[in-house]
Amino acid sequence: MSATATPMPGETPEAAALPAAGSSFYTAMRLLPKERREAMYAVYAFCRVVDDVADDGGPREVRAAELDRWRADIDALYAGHPPARVKPLEEPMRRFDLKREDFQAVIDGMAMDAEEDIVAPSEAKLDLYCDRVASAVGRLSVRIFGMPEADGIRLAWHQGRALQLTNILRDIDEDAERGRLYLPMEKFHKIGLMNPTPQSALAHPRLGEVCAAVAAEAEEHYRQTWAIIERSPRRATKAARLMAAAYRLYLDAVVKRGWAAPRARVKPGKFPLLLVALRHGIL
Repeated sequence: MSATATPMPGETPEAAALPAAGSSFYTAMRLLPKERREAMYAVYAFCRVVDDVADDGGPREVRAAELDRWRADIDALYAGHPPARVKPLEEPMRRFDLKREDFQAVIDGMAMDAEEDIVAPSEAKLDLYCDRVASAVGRLSVRIFGMPEADGIRLAWHQGRALQLTNILRDIDEDAERGRLYLPMEKFHKIGLMNPTPQSALAHPRLGEVCAAVAAEAEEHYRQTWAIIERSPRRATKAARLMAAAYRLYLDAVVKRGWAAPRARVKPGKFPLLLVALRHGIL
């Protein structure tokens, strides 16, 4: 994407940012009926584009201005006169009662990355970040899936945090290369590191304690996720089941690998992922 993150003329956001074939998300979305699948692709495309603005959109002031334009476009969508680049969200918004505040929360989460390189945020700030970039997407998703309202919101809350904490643990080295460190400040204080930088944190001999504590929080969110999934209609939870099971494989893999340097990038094998797809996607 360019700094403006606007698709080329004639190119829809979906075409510009469809999930990669073979990814957990792609597989999960293929389980949905056509109208729900297309709605999820539209939401995914929106999230992907604003994420590209936050990460690759040029100078900070350019990124901030473009995210402001996306906020205005979402407001225009809900006012009934959507610009072309949010037009694909119009039908999903109406059909599935998608909430403006959730789209705006996603943009606000991307703005947190655009405004600064996040380094050892407070636990409260990390939780807010996870809510915006992951659980807000979940709140949009569960409405499309057809989840009951109350349990859908609870599922989005826990599953979003579970997936985002898994991403953080999986990507600590890649994030550090970009000057970012999403592990929370309070946990570094417990090991005596008072002002962590990405470099000092990853080199610290007790980094594993910090990561293990975050992994334990992710595991609790997975437990809560599955408790909600198991009491919910299976037809509305197939995609959530597959995502939870697939991402749990990633968490288990990084925990098994450990935290000592050098940390190899982990990826579950194709066979375990195939079993997940068979169990939660087809059966």
